[in-house]
Amino acid sequence: MNHKSPMRSRTRRGAAAALTVLTAAALGAVGAGASNAGAAAPQQRQIASSVLGTDHRITLTALRSAEDGYAASVRLQVYTRSDGAWKESDRVTVGDVDGWFWYPLTGTGAVCQFSTASTEPAPLTVSLLVTPSIGCSDPVHYVVKEGRVYAG
Repeated sequence: MNHKSPMRSRTRRGAAAALTVLTAAALGAVGAGASNAGAAAPQQRQIASSVLGTDHRITLTALRSAEDGYAASVRLQVYTRSDGAWKESDRVTVGDVDGWFWYPLTGTGAVCQFSTASTEPAPLTVSLLVTPSIGCSDPVHYVVKEGRVYAG
């Protein structure tokens, strides 16, 4: 009769589990090294842009999180024309850092509202897609005055 001892069976399962954990840890370390290599240049995508008269340009850019591939931040930048070229004059983060989801922000219908006017100061309203099931964020209001962004 060939009976396996319960102790021997547990030892094999324990060794297999330890090997699985070590393999996962090694693969995780390799993956972490690969993701840290790209941390210097996070993926980004411009999701909206508007030119106000001839003086100001405003852009919204999604920035993919270096720590969480599903998270993103949104950067609002104001550029002012100077000597025939656009130069950044101010930037703010819309919402929380890494407070958005990358895929909805970079997909169809990501910008629910992006409105402004060529006045001084220029009102600016932004609403973005949180997720398709949740819908759009509450509108956030800003004012662009002399190339600077202020809460509106």
